[in-house]
Amino acid sequence: MSADPPLAVVSWPFHCARPDVGMGAGAAALATDAGLHAALQGAGWAPTVQRVTSADPRAPEVAQTFDLLRQLAADVRAAAARGAFCLVLAGGCLSAAGTVAGAIGAPGAGVVWLDAHADLDTPEDNASGFLDVMALSVLTGGCWRVQRSSIPGFAAVDPSAVALVGVRDLSPLQHDALARSGVRALPGAPEVDAVRRAIAALPVPLYLHVDLDVLDTSVGYANAYAAPGGPGLDAVLATIDAVFDHGRVAAAALASYDPAADRDGGVLEAARRIAGRIARRAREQR
Repeated sequence: MSADPPLAVVSWPFHCARPDVGMGAGAAALATDAGLHAALQGAGWAPTVQRVTSADPRAPEVAQTFDLLRQLAADVRAAAARGAFCLVLAGGCLSAAGTVAGAIGAPGAGVVWLDAHADLDTPEDNASGFLDVMALSVLTGGCWRVQRSSIPGFAAVDPSAVALVGVRDLSPLQHDALARSGVRALPGAPEVDAVRRAIAALPVPLYLHVDLDVLDTSVGYANAYAAPGGPGLDAVLATIDAVFDHGRVAAAALASYDPAADRDGGVLEAARRIAGRIARRAREQR
């Protein structure tokens, strides 16, 4: 089986715009992990690796973050233009805005978002001060209008074109925001048939986003925000199959892995299997 064209592994190793710390360190570790690369090669790809460079450290955090998203969009677009499938290894979920802009760059995309959290905060209602919990709000056009518009190719995704799988760790305000959003929410550990029904309503092409804290804590702790009550690894793999069965996946991402939280390595092993399943199914869609 030919290994050409390549799979482009794009590393976005940032946490709060800082490189190689926290969940950014996890993205960097995954990008060089021999087990993950063996899984990609085992699926028939010749993976290449590139890393988004750091933003100007003198700039404010928000300005740095959106500069990094512009760089990510450019790298993903260049990889897609040469025929590569893009797998982004990201420190945070905000990366999705750059990935979708680079891989799709047009209105009408569908999104399958696996995450324990809704990521629908806005600056007006956010209590944590954590920009990354606004990731899905940015992607669906709910906040940071001027900044998100600076990402070349960005087009807001209709909330009804998003299936949010595994969501469960929500404050009352976040629960209400999700209920109002129009996003198709499948909380907790939904049955695969329910996931397939939700995905069947989505447009294509698709973007597949896997925040590793979607995994139930029985698998391991992907980061400090991991929560019980989510899907196991087999259910996540079945969801990936459902996404690819539905239609063309333009790009995918693994996000939010902090090695310091993964004390027994369970999430790292799960990430390898998830990356391998994505790679195998992406190979089949060629």
